[in-house]
Amino acid sequence: MTKFSHSEENRDGRHLDVLTDEENGLRIIVSRLGAQLISLARVNEAGNWIGFLYRDDDLSVPSQGWANHATVMGYYIHRLKNGRSLYRGHEIKGGTHGFLRAKTWHLAESSTEGSGAFLKYQITPEDFSPSEYPLKVSVDLTYQIDANKIGVLFEFRNHEPELTAHVSFGLHPGFGATSVESFHLQMPRGCYRRYFSPGNFLSGETRDIEFAGGEMPFSKTELPGSIILELVDVARPRFSYVDPPSGRWVMMDLAGVPYMTLWSDGGPFLCVEPCWGLPDHHEQRAFEEKQGIQIIPPGGELRASFTMTPQLASCD
Repeated sequence: MTKFSHSEENRDGRHLDVLTDEENGLRIIVSRLGAQLISLARVNEAGNWIGFLYRDDDLSVPSQGWANHATVMGYYIHRLKNGRSLYRGHEIKGGTHGFLRAKTWHLAESSTEGSGAFLKYQITPEDFSPSEYPLKVSVDLTYQIDANKIGVLFEFRNHEPELTAHVSFGLHPGFGATSVESFHLQMPRGCYRRYFSPGNFLSGETRDIEFAGGEMPFSKTELPGSIILELVDVARPRFSYVDPPSGRWVMMDLAGVPYMTLWSDGGPFLCVEPCWGLPDHHEQRAFEEKQGIQIIPPGGELRASFTMTPQLASCD
């Protein structure tokens, strides 16, 4: 039996890539619109695919609530104050989480050979306008299946020969739950810094949290306002999302990730978002001076990654 397979599908006007680990019963489905992961699934003991994302593999538009699955964020994250910013004096305009989510990405490369399989998507400077981002910076986004893990790799390239480039980015996966009451997030011990963002923008207020490890130390009632955390000193940044009634469990290894956001609109899901950057302040700073902004030297590259390991537990 072939260990991995890759197929393409057109459904509801979306061009989808389906990458399957046939041997281990693990599958991802990616929409080329936004390079969004719309399904992350495993085969259960009965031979059925069980999805881990909120509204997993459902392309319909819900009547209310969050309509996405795992938004790709960039070249900035969260929101720009009043939908605009100045980057070296050049105006940028855009909506929540940047322009990558609205672009049709190019499938640059795929492989089903060897011990792992991957899909690599690309956005080039020809794919966006100067008002979206004024510098020549490209990005590759790779989803890889390897040893029961899903690896997510961002690779930015600054094609400007003399100018430093500034970007922020991340992934916004929402993990499905039986209900908002049923899910749990286990956080590792360490020092976290919380950034308060009333009205979706940083107020400048922070609080350092020395956490002993265990269930997240926040009320679920705070999730609609976003809980933004810096991983100041977390030796083993492995986070476990668990929904006991359905037996779904996802371990996220965020080694090398500077920030994370926890969010839900009150629906049956939790977004656990690895972030390389922070929102605007209420008193907006120039784009290149945004707190948490990532820097790419002239002609240089920036690589960043994390992994997700989805498992099905017994539901006795």
